[in-house]
Amino acid sequence: MSKYYLVFTVMAVSLLGCKEEKPFVEKQSRPNVLFIAVDDLRSELGAYGKNYVISPNMDALASEGSIFLNHYVQVPTCGASRHALLTGYRPWKKIHLQNNAIEKELSDKPEDSIPETFIHRLKQEGYHTIGIGKISHSADGYIYGYEEEPSQKRELPHSWSELLFDSGKWKTGWNAFFGYADGENRQSLKKQVKPYEAGEVNDEGYPDGITANLAISKLRELKNKNKPFFMGVGFFKPHLPFNAPKEYWDMYEPDSIPISENPNIPENINLKSLHESGEFNQYALGDEKASLSKSVSDEYAKKLRHAYLASISYVDAQIGKLMKELKSSGLDKNTIIVIWGDHGWHLGDQRVWGKHTLFENALKSTLIIKSPYMDHAVLKVENIVETVDLYPTILELCALESNKKLDGESLVRLMENTNGNFENIAYSYYYNGISMRTDNYRFTKYFRDEEPILELYDHTKDLLETENVASKNEDLIEELLPMLQNGNSKLYMDTPQN
Repeated sequence: MSKYYLVFTVMAVSLLGCKEEKPFVEKQSRPNVLFIAVDDLRSELGAYGKNYVISPNMDALASEGSIFLNHYVQVPTCGASRHALLTGYRPWKKIHLQNNAIEKELSDKPEDSIPETFIHRLKQEGYHTIGIGKISHSADGYIYGYEEEPSQKRELPHSWSELLFDSGKWKTGWNAFFGYADGENRQSLKKQVKPYEAGEVNDEGYPDGITANLAISKLRELKNKNKPFFMGVGFFKPHLPFNAPKEYWDMYEPDSIPISENPNIPENINLKSLHESGEFNQYALGDEKASLSKSVSDEYAKKLRHAYLASISYVDAQIGKLMKELKSSGLDKNTIIVIWGDHGWHLGDQRVWGKHTLFENALKSTLIIKSPYMDHAVLKVENIVETVDLYPTILELCALESNKKLDGESLVRLMENTNGNFENIAYSYYYNGISMRTDNYRFTKYFRDEEPILELYDHTKDLLETENVASKNEDLIEELLPMLQNGNSKLYMDTPQN
């Protein structure tokens, strides 16, 4: 029996004789979970030491719970990263590297004793599960193309008790995802749009404000129920386009916003390890085009960083509304809160604007966890952790066990400072390559014709990953290669795959 179940049971019994009313602990022996997914949120918060970022609500949550300073995703693209999150598995088939991984792997599976996701596992154990916004890959949880009419086919057919979304003036989930303040979107304007906008609107003038209101309304409905709940809330920003109400832009003094410390291509690599910022360049009315041959101007880089930071501050305000509702309703006394960024993003770093690389900037993202039952949680966890660790973590915090073997390790012992022998390695996958992050190194192997196929970055000396030093460290490479191969579940063979 999990120690967390014992804690909840003892607390529920002891509270019967207390004067202070704590109805949510008395009514149920398991905690609620509020899981907040934030699209493209790299570790760019005040709580991560970025003092130029205005993120007071996420910073406050980090100060009350555990912030993971070295969290890495499995795949630096939305759908594949979320597939790893939801299933607890690292990629072991090529489809697991694609944005449609969830649609192809999970949407047609029959319901049986093996859960499709950790959310389904909670549902099997009596949780009422609600999905609002982008938790799987689709903007609203249903399978259809960017320019197609919405379908009624769920990406996750068995995970949700309720699947909700308010698309507002944009009409569909995908239109809202790429939406502008006037109700148009990237698709309707045939990509003749800028990659940023400072709308003269209130919070509800963009989709994330509407999502926050919907989540608050649902929390008010759930607070009087006798059943534990899991609520997943997926916010769109700071995903492209970097659109936010003007008031969030006005929080920043443009001249004080730093640009990338590493705008150059790393030494001793093949350009195949990077890309030409294709997703970013789809926004055809951008001030400048990004490319590997030339950095954008410092002026434009500063404007784009301003837009990204404004989008973070906008989402932070929406998260603040949810935290305020939890506290005012009393739900905070029995609700675990998780904030997770689905991957990082190059903001001109290595001359790239976007995700989709095996570098630190694309793989490192935000992770904050707060449990109301941990009075002495470790506030800053420095261990190397990865997204697949969240499945077992959430189950343990909810006093549940998995009924299948998972690739990740529970993070609870790190939060309690009883870490023991935590593996301290994160594996990531993309571009026919595997990247392994350890305490001191990022080591990447590509299964391709173009050389070099090995890249080694020494994080004791080179935090920005400016130079591949693999050719200078043959003995270290021999030591690291077997460790990297442990993360290769038949995904790649030793023959080039183009």
